[in-house]
Amino acid sequence: MFPKLFFRGNHQALWLIRWQLVQSRSSSTSFIRSEADERPLAESPTTHSLFSRATIGSFFQEQPVLRNPFTQDALLQGYLRRHLPLQEVESDLCRFGDQIVGEIDALGRQCEQNPPQLQQFGAWGRRVDRIVTCPAWTRMKCIAAEEGLVAAGYERRYNEWSRVYQMCKLYLYSPSAGLFTCPLAMTDGAAKVIESLGVPVKEAFERLTSRDKNRFWTSGQWMTERKGGSDVATGTETVAWRQEDGWYRLYGFKWFTSATDADFTLTLARIADSNGNTTPGSQGLSLFCAEVWDLEGCSNGVEVQKLKDKLGTRQMPTAELLLDGMRAKLLSEEGRGVASIANMLTLTRIHNTVSAVAAMRRVTQLSREYSTKRWAFGKLLKDHALHVQTLSRLEVETRAAFLLMMEVCRLLGREESGVATERESHLLRLLTPVAKLYTGKQAVAVVSEGLESFGGQGYIEDTGLPAMLRDAQVLSIWEGTTNVLSLDVLRSIAKSSGLVLQAFFTHTEECLRGAGPALSPAVSSLRSALSVLTSFLQTHLQHPAAPKAELFARDLAYSLARIYMGVLLVDHASWDRASQTDIYAALRWCEGDLCPVVTGESRGCYGAEASELDSALVYQGLDDSP
Repeated sequence: MFPKLFFRGNHQALWLIRWQLVQSRSSSTSFIRSEADERPLAESPTTHSLFSRATIGSFFQEQPVLRNPFTQDALLQGYLRRHLPLQEVESDLCRFGDQIVGEIDALGRQCEQNPPQLQQFGAWGRRVDRIVTCPAWTRMKCIAAEEGLVAAGYERRYNEWSRVYQMCKLYLYSPSAGLFTCPLAMTDGAAKVIESLGVPVKEAFERLTSRDKNRFWTSGQWMTERKGGSDVATGTETVAWRQEDGWYRLYGFKWFTSATDADFTLTLARIADSNGNTTPGSQGLSLFCAEVWDLEGCSNGVEVQKLKDKLGTRQMPTAELLLDGMRAKLLSEEGRGVASIANMLTLTRIHNTVSAVAAMRRVTQLSREYSTKRWAFGKLLKDHALHVQTLSRLEVETRAAFLLMMEVCRLLGREESGVATERESHLLRLLTPVAKLYTGKQAVAVVSEGLESFGGQGYIEDTGLPAMLRDAQVLSIWEGTTNVLSLDVLRSIAKSSGLVLQAFFTHTEECLRGAGPALSPAVSSLRSALSVLTSFLQTHLQHPAAPKAELFARDLAYSLARIYMGVLLVDHASWDRASQTDIYAALRWCEGDLCPVVTGESRGCYGAEASELDSALVYQGLDDSP
């Protein structure tokens, strides 16, 4: 060691020695251990010095690299080769994948780091209510138009497969989009409503479905009020006053409005008569549309009260709005507002499913990539059998979710093209809420487990990984919570007099007939699950609206999802160009509990006694006194 006096008097020499010490360690030290598990130089007692605590070593973990999400997705490529084997589709998706890596992913990160801001007043005190977003958000809008992320669904270029093509692009785009997929979902929904109603708002429809970035509009969807949530029938208090020119002025408060910087919006309101009276319930709701901004950039009778401070989706402006005389056009027939948004809900729920599956796929791709770079306990993560087993389970979940997503997209495309059979229409009605509720929950679980595969880095904001989990959490809430959608599944059964279930059982049986010998264990498990589910439904679903039905609604929806996903995995693995991994994924999925509603029934979960015990368990200790 050097004498203390030397260090006190010669600072230049001190820093020279320190620099030489760091340089010598940098050239000889690595914290990536070999099979011999050599101790790093920084830990060796022979290298201790006065400055050892100030050095950080030379090892830095190599980060996972985002690669072209299309070329890295074997299942997506296999699905397209089977169903839409067009070179132009493959080329377009491959090109778009390169753009995602080269431009879009960085834009999405910028949106996360530069959230929207509210400017309520101008410099001279005038109220302006401007929502200021970053340039990356504006660029996302241009890309969405140019790539036809809405337009592709209406151009019908690939006939009944146009929706599959569109949703494949959104599936690739979503994890990098900085939540711009949300306004796109609402824009798509608005265009669908206008198209289905055939109302004379031609310019709005053309703008919502335009590929011209200078003409393209995004749409909002202002339905939720303070009382509301999913219960719009009793929660909507907004009032519409008819004007002499045939337009309306809307007055009310919207508590939660996503993508509030939209150009256009749909909203529900109650038309007031000459005495100011309105009709309660869903019969009193009508659907309106309005431009949000006028030609001078001033809001159309809209005051932005505040921007929401959210767990996730921070990239996108979500606000509380006061409608103070917003000029609007009646879009539906009077009192037919709820019925008029049914098509929109189908579409936005499918968009939600796409975003959920896309999040799963992105985290599995990054986790896989990272496992080839992270060295721990003497070898790479990819060489740790338990780690690979964990990733394989995530992969099976993602594959099942992907095939369910593609199925509802296929059915939607066939219905819009006018070629869907009655059975396919019933399947679409049943599977849309099932797919949305199940994949919404899956996304949270898969993304959470995926983040764990990165260790501590998965919890560090700088990596961008935590945003994936925050954003995934909303997917089980948007467009109807899990319980609300489970009840919607019961409603679809009741309203169709059971025809949606008949379509489900007929289609699943047809798919299983073509399975080969290698898939026999999976087919056996699925047929057993279908058999016990049939018996359960025959016993308990005579009256879908009965109180007991509500208790098993959620488990029933999960059962329908798990069985159908297993059937789709078997069907894909039965394709003549399927791989061994396709077969393996189907077998692994079908090893789980395919029918949790029957499992729940065997445990007595749905009886009156269980309901009373559930209530006692939940509310024990709650003080009801004022």
